[in-house]
Amino acid sequence: MTKDVALIVGGGPGISASCARLFAKSGMRVGIAARTPDKPVLQNVEKMHGVRRYACDASEPAAVELLFQNVVRDLGTPTLVVHNIDGRVAGIFRKGITEADPGMALETLRGSAFSAFLVGQQAARLMLENEPSANGAKGTIIFTNASAALKGFPASGAFAMACQAKSGLAQSLARELMPQGIHVANVPIDAAIGWTQENGTRAHRLAGAAADDNMADPDYIAEVYLQLHRQHRSTWAFEVVLRPWLEKW
Repeated sequence: MTKDVALIVGGGPGISASCARLFAKSGMRVGIAARTPDKPVLQNVEKMHGVRRYACDASEPAAVELLFQNVVRDLGTPTLVVHNIDGRVAGIFRKGITEADPGMALETLRGSAFSAFLVGQQAARLMLENEPSANGAKGTIIFTNASAALKGFPASGAFAMACQAKSGLAQSLARELMPQGIHVANVPIDAAIGWTQENGTRAHRLAGAAADDNMADPDYIAEVYLQLHRQHRSTWAFEVVLRPWLEKW
C-alpha cells in the first residue's frame, strides 16, 4: 500500500468527490476540505472510503495554515494536493462590466486565485522537505481551472481574471518548484461537468442532463489527476486541457 497522502481543497459532488474516492481506492490516505464539510456527499466518502473531512475557508491564510497542520497531524505530510475551487459567487454570473459588483469581483478573486496561492504555498513548504518517490517526485500540486483560463467570455470579467490569475500562479510555481522535485499542473476543463445523480443519470445544475458524453465526467477527470501524480519526472505535464469530444472550441 502506498504511503501517499492526498489533500483535496474544495469539497463537492463533482471533481472533489471523484478524486477522494479514486485516491482512497488507490491506497492513499485522503483528506478533503470544504467550507461546509458536513455535505451529504462528503459524509458518504468518509463513511465508504475513510476520507477525513476538514472545515476550511481556503481564502483565509490562517485557516489554510491550520488545515495543513491538521492534515499532517492526522494523515501525514501531503504528497498530492488538489486545489479545486473556482471561487465564483452567485451574484457575479453573467454580469457585464458596467453592472458587475466590485465586491463580488474581489470575492471571486479571493476564492479562486488567492486561495490557490495560499494552498500552493502551504503545500510547497511541506513538500520541499519530502524524500523523492520512486518516480523522482517530492509531491504534486494540481490546480483545477476552467475554459476562462484560456479565453475571456463576454459578461464574465471577474471569472476570467480569476482563472487567468490562477494559470499565471500555476506557471510561476511550476517553473520555481519543478526543478526542486515538485510537479505542478494546471488543468483547464473546457466543459460543463456532469456528475452522477441519485437516479443514476449524469447532470449539471445549469447545463442539464448529460447525453452522449457531451459533459466532462468527474470520475475520468480524477483518473487524469492520478495519472499526473504518477508521471515520471522525465515527462511531467504542466498544462492539460480537458474537454468532451463534442465540445465546440
